[in-house]
Amino acid sequence: MFVLVNLKAYPCDPVAVAEAARTVADAHGVRIAVAPQAAHIDRVAATGVETWAQHVAPVDHGSHTGHALAEAVADAGATGTLLNHSERRLRLADVDGALDAAERAGLSTVVCANNPEQVAAAAALGPDAVAVEPPALIGGDVSVATADPGIVEGAVAAADAVDPDVAVYCGAGVSTGDDLAAAADLGAEGVLLASGVAKADDPTAALENLVSGV
Repeated sequence: MFVLVNLKAYPCDPVAVAEAARTVADAHGVRIAVAPQAAHIDRVAATGVETWAQHVAPVDHGSHTGHALAEAVADAGATGTLLNHSERRLRLADVDGALDAAERAGLSTVVCANNPEQVAAAAALGPDAVAVEPPALIGGDVSVATADPGIVEGAVAAADAVDPDVAVYCGAGVSTGDDLAAAADLGAEGVLLASGVAKADDPTAALENLVSGV
């Protein structure tokens, strides 16, 4: 199982979370990545943890003030990027453009979607993975795998029907080892989470609890 921790814009110490993630990943042999703010990518990558960008723009080098250039985040140490998160929605054409930008920069990709229908559309664009995250459950205390297991199973089936090589992750409310185990049982190959680690008083303990479900 792949664990991707999105730090969003939470007031946490990105380096401390990254160090906790690296420690837990090394101790348990679990793949854990951290997606910090763009300005913190280099500091997080310096810890040795797998580092992702929260977004890249569908642009190439040029006159694009304020856009996150894929090559720039890769140069800072990111090896992957989230795209189309519920808090950073893109039009389908821009998702496609951002995937092209990520491929150009050698970044792995996860495209987020709200439901199985959107998962199918995202999978057709050829990302490395898609992640189903019902917006109503994001930031909550109940995992999507518990609150609506059918949406995870539906996402897995939808992606498989379009492109069996596209992995399926799930997110929204994921925070415990039981959540991770439930996601795996439903066919997900990874999970996205944020507040369960970024807002934790002890990120190491939170991640230890999470990977107990592997």
